[in-house]
Formats: sequence, structure tokens, C-alpha cells
Amino acid sequence: MTFPLQSFLAVSASNPWTYVVFALIGFTFGFTLEMSGFGNSQKLAAQFYFTDLTVLKVMFTAIVVSMVLIFGAVGLGILDFGQVWVNPTYLASGILGGLIMGVGFIIGGFCPTTSLAAASTGKIDGMFFVVGGFVGAFLFGETEQYFTQWYNNAGYFGRLTLMDVFNLPTGVIVTLVVMMALFMFWGAEQLERIFGKKDLSKEPKLRVYGAVGLFGLAMAVLLIGKPSTETKYTRLLINRTLNEQQVKLSADQALAQRQVQIVPAELFKSMNDDTLKLTMVDVRPEADYNLFHIHGAINVPTDRLMAQIPVWLVNTAPNAVYVVMSNDEDLSTKAWKIMAAESVSNVYILEGGINNWITFFGKDDPAIARVSAPAAPEMLQFAFPAALGDRYDCADPSPIENETLDFTPKIQLQLKRDKSGGGCG
Repeated sequence: MTFPLQSFLAVSASNPWTYVVFALIGFTFGFTLEMSGFGNSQKLAAQFYFTDLTVLKVMFTAIVVSMVLIFGAVGLGILDFGQVWVNPTYLASGILGGLIMGVGFIIGGFCPTTSLAAASTGKIDGMFFVVGGFVGAFLFGETEQYFTQWYNNAGYFGRLTLMDVFNLPTGVIVTLVVMMALFMFWGAEQLERIFGKKDLSKEPKLRVYGAVGLFGLAMAVLLIGKPSTETKYTRLLINRTLNEQQVKLSADQALAQRQVQIVPAELFKSMNDDTLKLTMVDVRPEADYNLFHIHGAINVPTDRLMAQIPVWLVNTAPNAVYVVMSNDEDLSTKAWKIMAAESVSNVYILEGGINNWITFFGKDDPAIARVSAPAAPEMLQFAFPAALGDRYDCADPSPIENETLDFTPKIQLQLKRDKSGGGCG
């Protein structure tokens, strides 16, 4: 996908200091690796023989410190975890890839990143490892077509976190992981003492204070907790271009000013716009959906939205647009609030719902008859001879007959940053 790269280049061109920041981060990371001895293959390989477990301790320190800071910021409302890219879980290929990398680590003494740090300081073994990495990447690219189905589908769980696996609150998971890490630090030192003949009395006392401080931060995350959907909604700001100026509106302001409600004509044009990745979300009960729905809409009742949102987040794209709809606007507005609060970008509401859609496109359809005004909100205002779903003419209007529809466009793409992963490699 080239769009995120174009976006990145545009930002960098408008602010050349971006390159300086990237260079400083890269230099600092490489310098830290070298100063920690991670450019030495013997030190790195020693972890597999339990004589020097610095790598394990450094990696777990980075993991737990980042975890505590991230979820502390999430609990305080500084960071939206929905905007944090979580690598999708591919269990089968992940296990096989881990085994391959582990064997390579033992044999070569490097992981991909540390090999670059070693090569940059002139170490010949690091250079050979880097060349081997490029050869391996080339061979993988040339042969991936033969196992792509297994590689992309076996053990795929999407955006999966420990909170999802164990169904426990975020603070509890953070505390348990920190306790596990502290136990592993202690266990690693005992292994170094036994196999590496290491004198633990010479280890700095500062590590004990660091462990206590880390556990204290984990307890703080546990006490702060995770913000609810309602709390996220109250903090939500939406960027809109009004009168050629960028403004930030609260979610309630955007609703009140009708900035996120699109008319049937704009939805119809979006359905036939190849530059958009449109998802129409019909949040009505299944019975109403089966009776009549717009062609291409998926049925996700409001009580199933929270289970579906992680799937949308992991499969999102810069040009993704979501339009929620119900018979009127009550249910769809509730769904919009949930989706927007949970970081689904570019969410809009079908103005007037299905009733308005049929009024606009189905006025000449003899099979559909308008009934008297509904006694309650979210009731269909039309009677249907049978539950034909999207097989009514107005469920899939003709693009040729409706080529010249006039409307004021509301859809404005709010772009996310590019997806990026992390880790040793």
C-alpha cells in the first residue's frame, strides 16, 4: 500500500526536522544496543546456556516498562489504545517462525536487529548474519506463494491481547505480567549464579528499587483501571473541515450540527466509489434486516458491536468508511457513539435511516407500501409483501438512473498513521 508512504513523505516534507528525530532515535537505539553488549554474538548466545541472561532481562524490562506506561496513559485518558497497532496473531506461523529464528539465534548468535548493530561496528560475523538475513528474506518472498494459505490463515486470531484471552481487566493483566517478569528476573540471576558462576553480590542495588517502583506502577494501573466506552465518548474530538478551516468538534457537537449524518444520495454514491472501502452496518434486529436491507449491508445488532469492533480495527485501511443505519436514527446514533468512542475511524450515520432510504429510492416501487406513522421510534414506515432482504429494486438502485444525484457531501476521511510492528526483528 503506497498511501501511508505518501502521507509519511508529505509530513516529512512539511517538517524536515522529522528526519533528524528519526536519525536520533535510530542512533540512540543502536548505541544502546552496542553499549549493552548486544553487538557481541558470544554474549547474546550465552543466554541459551544460562551463563549470561542479559538479553532476557533487557527485553522483559522493555516489555513491562512499555506496558505499564502505555496502559497507565490509557487509564488516564492520555492515549487511546484503539489507535495503538497490535500485531495480528497468527499462531501456527508464529510458532514455526519463532522456532526458525530461535535456531538461527543459537547458531549465528544474533537476532536481526543486533546483527545490524554488530555489522555497523565492523564485526564480520554480524555482516555475514545480515547478508544471510537478506538471502532468507529473498527466498521467503520467492516461495511464499506455495504456502500463503497456511501462512495467512492457520491459527489466525486477529487483534488478540491477554485481556481477551483470559477475560480479565487490563489492570489485573498488567500486574500479573509484571509479577511474572520480576520472578523471571530473579530466576535469571539464579541461573547465572549456578551456570555462569556469577557473583550476585556485585550486582547494583538499584535494580531492587527499580523492581519495587515497577510493581508500584503496576498497582497504580490496577487502581486507575480502563476508561469505559462512555468515558471515551466524552473525550472524543472529531476533526472536520468547515468553511475551508480545520476545526475540532466534540462528538455531541458533531451530532448536533449534523456533521456525521449523510443523506441516502451520498451513501449511494459512496457504494459506487472505488476509492472508498465502504462498510454498511445495519444495526437493526435480524427480523427487520431480513425483511428489507440495502444491498451489501451487514447485520450487526448493537449488542454484538463490541465483539465486531476489534475485527474492524485490525482490518482497517486509510480509505475505510463505515455507515451505520437503522429504521430511523435512534439505534444508529447509539451504534455510532460506540464505534466512534472505540476508535473506529470515518463512521457516519444514514440520515433518516432505512425509512428515508426507501422514501428516496423506493417511491416508485409498487411492491412497497407506506403505512401510517409508526407508534414508536425505530419502526418501519413501510409494508412488504415478503421478507426478500436486498432483492427489492430500491435495495440496489441503478447507478445509471441515479447518476446525477445532488447532495452536500459530508464524508471526510480522517487518516490514521501507518501500521507498524515492533519487536526484536
